[in-house]
Amino acid sequence: MATPFSFVFLLLFSLLPSALSQFNISGLLIDCGVNTSYTDDRNLRWVPDSPYITSGESKNLSTPGLSTTFSTLRSFPFNASRPRKFCYTLPSYRGARYLVRTSYFFGGPGVPPVFDLIVDANLWTMVNTTADYVAGSASYYEGVFQAKGKFIIVCLAGNPNYTKGDPFISSLELIMLHNSVYNATDFDTMAMGLIARSKFGATGDIEGYPDDRFHRYWQPFPDKKHAKTSTHNITTSFFWNLPPQDVFNTAIVADKGSPLAFQWPQLVSLQNSTYYVALYFADTVLGKSRNLAVYINGYQFYDGSVTSNGTVVFSSAWILSGLTTVTLAPGSGSSSNLPPLINAGEVFGLFKLQNLTTTRDVISLQAIKQLINNPPEDWTGDPCMPPEYPWTGVTCTFDSRIRVVSLNLANMGLTGKISPSIASLTAIANISLAFNDFSGDIPNLGQLNYLKKLDLQGNQLTGSIPESLGSIRTLRELFLQNNNLTGQVPSNLLNNTKLNLRLHPGNNFSPDPPVP
Repeated sequence: MATPFSFVFLLLFSLLPSALSQFNISGLLIDCGVNTSYTDDRNLRWVPDSPYITSGESKNLSTPGLSTTFSTLRSFPFNASRPRKFCYTLPSYRGARYLVRTSYFFGGPGVPPVFDLIVDANLWTMVNTTADYVAGSASYYEGVFQAKGKFIIVCLAGNPNYTKGDPFISSLELIMLHNSVYNATDFDTMAMGLIARSKFGATGDIEGYPDDRFHRYWQPFPDKKHAKTSTHNITTSFFWNLPPQDVFNTAIVADKGSPLAFQWPQLVSLQNSTYYVALYFADTVLGKSRNLAVYINGYQFYDGSVTSNGTVVFSSAWILSGLTTVTLAPGSGSSSNLPPLINAGEVFGLFKLQNLTTTRDVISLQAIKQLINNPPEDWTGDPCMPPEYPWTGVTCTFDSRIRVVSLNLANMGLTGKISPSIASLTAIANISLAFNDFSGDIPNLGQLNYLKKLDLQGNQLTGSIPESLGSIRTLRELFLQNNNLTGQVPSNLLNNTKLNLRLHPGNNFSPDPPVP
């Protein structure tokens, strides 16, 4: 029988670099919709979201008994005919690995909307909080990403294929991880989305900070019949994923002489794909050890010994599908009379990262945005990616490189100036800024060798027509009427028989060329 994994690692006292003792946790905790910063009962500092986003509407919830974090939210307008993404821009260190967690509590009225969650250029997951809301609970989504630059971009987007409602968010957390955590994943090409993180045999509340220094949530996985607790402390700083000590103090233990099978993750049917699976073990009796075997959906995941010092076994590429069953059984050749056990587990979905828009085009569009006084509110994040949610007015191609090929901002009530950086969109074929209120000069666009149409009519542009426009051999339409242009019209434009040139009315050229 083929085994559904590429490799499995055993980590027993995997010593980390000494730099761990000097590593400071860096985190940004954002309470969406709140007006002022505050410190919660764990002594964690939460800040407003307004410095990190320029769109959306903050709302206060009237639901009684809510914590401060869930008493406000930010919502974003849904448009079925023009789906848009709305993005938080979070400061980061290039190459650093981050835990990203978004949390949600709807508060009513009606049914929560379902929408898309995006990180950088990647369509991460669908956010569906309906079941949790009906149960009176909040929802959260957690993933692990590597920063590709100075910012990590987290976006929400209304998807008309789901429901017709405004996307919303209650809180957003960005926690920098130590470089040992989950380091078997190639974060240059992949990211991880949490499916389940469980503390087996535990009851009560979720375990998190300060027990887990990285703010990870460990959900209790109760089993009254098989639960067992212990009190010996394990030095978890020796484990690469740095779990909190307390996850080794509870376990579920099989009956002596019998295997134990249970469904985990519970009530989750997984898509046929590759997953990261990490399982944590420690003998509950100090100084003892036992042999055990672990099977996932009938395939052997581990067969070996477990001591009271703790063991972590993980695979960075295990194939799962449908409902998942974990089976604990005595290990092969076991001489121990102690039954098998398990303390904790994590499972993440792995997904391939998408390419970003060509850097040159991104820089150009950012410069264009800077000179527009009232740019479209969805002009944040990647301009072209994911393909379902490009910036308003931006059209792209998705060949070997992702390039901007059209910019159409006509009739949008925009004011400001046309940035000279528009000339850096060297793959562009169509530019339309018509019927706005742009002022200033027409920039030099002579290097746009693929430009076919330039429509600047109906603005407040001044100065003369750049002669360089006449050097664009591909140009077939040039509409400049209803501006305040002056000077001479370049002869290379007037003599171009292939060009549809419109200059009148509204301009004051000398000499005034004839009306075509």
